[in-house]
Amino acid sequence: AGKLVIPITGRPAGWCDHIARMWPVDAVVGENGALYMRYDNARRRLVRRFVDDEATRRAYRERLAGMAQKILAAVPGCALASDQLYRETDLAIDFCEDVPALPYVSVDRIVALMQAEGMTAKVSSIHVNGWFGTYDKLAMTRVLLAEVFGADVDAERAHCVFVGDSPNDAPMFAHFPNAVGVANVRDFAERIATLPAYVTLAEAGAPVGLRHAGYHALNSLRMEKAYRSWGHDIGWSDSPLQAAPAGFTPRRLHATEPPAAARQQEPAATAVLISTGTGRAAAAII
Repeated sequence: AGKLVIPITGRPAGWCDHIARMWPVDAVVGENGALYMRYDNARRRLVRRFVDDEATRRAYRERLAGMAQKILAAVPGCALASDQLYRETDLAIDFCEDVPALPYVSVDRIVALMQAEGMTAKVSSIHVNGWFGTYDKLAMTRVLLAEVFGADVDAERAHCVFVGDSPNDAPMFAHFPNAVGVANVRDFAERIATLPAYVTLAEAGAPVGLRHAGYHALNSLRMEKAYRSWGHDIGWSDSPLQAAPAGFTPRRLHATEPPAAARQQEPAATAVLISTGTGRAAAAII
């Protein structure tokens, strides 16, 4: 359909390597804006772009290792994220992915410990991520679109759709007028400075207990995937407004102005930017 599809994630460089090589996407921004990767099909090689050079990243990793031990000792119940081994630039502390969910007071304690060491700390739906530097998802998205695709993210922002799920998506929610939050973003509503314009009505599959499955396994779940007719697959040419599956219809979260007539039609999107944390973001809309 001529649109760029770019996952924007807090997940590690190791994940991004796989995503760039194996997913049908144009590029990926990872580790909360520390890097982007894309696969150059013509040259048959992976292109990796980091904010910091290798020597700086190596020095930061040594500092992050010490910080990890300090946090684990100070906040009972938290743990290193299971994907920490595959990270290049940041420290990810698990507060509810593979450990029993911690209260917000513990999450705030993790954030405070990181900030006390001069780190930037961001909360996702499952981790607290901390790093040395001031970059974020929006900053690297801006670099990627300019360097690789010759696009100005400020000029094109009305033609982009961003889908996110947690407080670390706040810069993207604020920048893109067509930002969509998946249903669980409501859990963090008081912790997000600028909420997305739209929020889905229910988490993917929640009412009927659906769980994540392989791509081809989903092909057999035609009714559960809300196909509009037997034999018609929902593809990149279909917008959420056209598909309108029950439980996933986007709506305005706050209406400060009447919706334009254009909102009733599929936008001529330049890019579809998908935040990938727990996987719920991609499942809810795309």
